[in-house]
Amino acid sequence: MISLPRELRQYLLITFNYWNFTITDGALRMLVVLYFHQLGYAPLAIAMLFLFYEFFGVVTNLVGGWLGARVGLNHTMNIGLAMQIVALLAMALPSAYLTVPLVMAAQAISGIAKDLNKMSAKSSVKTLVTGDQQHALYKWVAILTGSKNALKGFGFFLGGALLYTIGFQAAMLAMAAVLSVVLVMSLVMLDRDLGKAKNKPKFSAIFSKSPSVNILSGARLFLFAARDVWFVVALPVYLGATLGWNHLQTGSFMACWVVAYGIVQGFAPKLTGSQAGRTPDGRGALLWAMILAAITGVLALLVQLEWHPALSIVVGLMIFGLVFAVNSSLHSYLIVSYAKEDGVSLDVGFYYMANAMGRLVGTVLSGLVFQYAGLAACLWIATAMLVITSVISIALPRHDSQAAVN
Repeated sequence: MISLPRELRQYLLITFNYWNFTITDGALRMLVVLYFHQLGYAPLAIAMLFLFYEFFGVVTNLVGGWLGARVGLNHTMNIGLAMQIVALLAMALPSAYLTVPLVMAAQAISGIAKDLNKMSAKSSVKTLVTGDQQHALYKWVAILTGSKNALKGFGFFLGGALLYTIGFQAAMLAMAAVLSVVLVMSLVMLDRDLGKAKNKPKFSAIFSKSPSVNILSGARLFLFAARDVWFVVALPVYLGATLGWNHLQTGSFMACWVVAYGIVQGFAPKLTGSQAGRTPDGRGALLWAMILAAITGVLALLVQLEWHPALSIVVGLMIFGLVFAVNSSLHSYLIVSYAKEDGVSLDVGFYYMANAMGRLVGTVLSGLVFQYAGLAACLWIATAMLVITSVISIALPRHDSQAAVN
């Protein structure tokens, strides 16, 4: 039997936890969007179902980073798994009991769970790689992030397929059962002191004091708002209501997009020069943000002109996904690189608070703008947000100034 190093065993276990959680998270989102659209909910009403999911993600990342530094990332990861099981069981109630307040409450629990799990996984990688191994750190973060998003895409497909085959409630029960097994494994095998800070941080430490982390967090907020303003609610409803796609087709297409997006994230180190002996800095983040803004503007124009809508959406979304994946992977590496060694979850938690705030803004606008102005308007807003991301990214540190900024 092959004996693996402790760091690799822990990395594989963290990744396994993250993978399983991510599949259920993607499936749950697709199930809720398609099921409640099927029940006749308007796009804005569907977006409101995710309001608490995104809002509590903001709160969780702030508090969760502090909590992880105090009690250990193993505890925050396991709490996240347990809360997702609770959310799935709540959503498994008969449809007569699935009132809007209940669904919003279950989504709130799921939002807390998702961000506890993600913050724990991303922060844990920093603790398993020594400070002088930046290439290894970039590679491990890229693999974790890319594989997560590929499996989130599989979750989108799974959500559409489960709704099409066994129905909403049975899907929730099946996913809760799988996560229960994962939770037991994690409780038994995950290191107890993983990510615990040597000095217990005060609650006031939840707000980052690092200029580079603050700048990157601002760029991240607008980057993810730009994605979600058209992707979360507007796109799946558009595919069904305007293009006439069924649940399985919509779920499968969005799944393929997220899987491809995740694969590109895994290869981001090669695309951004890491293989040539360079690790990315703020200059790379600025360049890729500008490219994404230009692509989104072209797509918005094509949709507004109604130039072969299905072709424009399918091809445009694939190109957008490729470039967005590189942006996201660059940011994921930079935050782990910028974060302090001791109590890494504090900086990572603050950063993902901004990420969650971007998702919150994007989700609400996705339903609101699409309902009253259509998909093209969502894409124009996304373009404006990416221009803002680019402007903020100008201030990100380069290699020759990073030490001074931190």
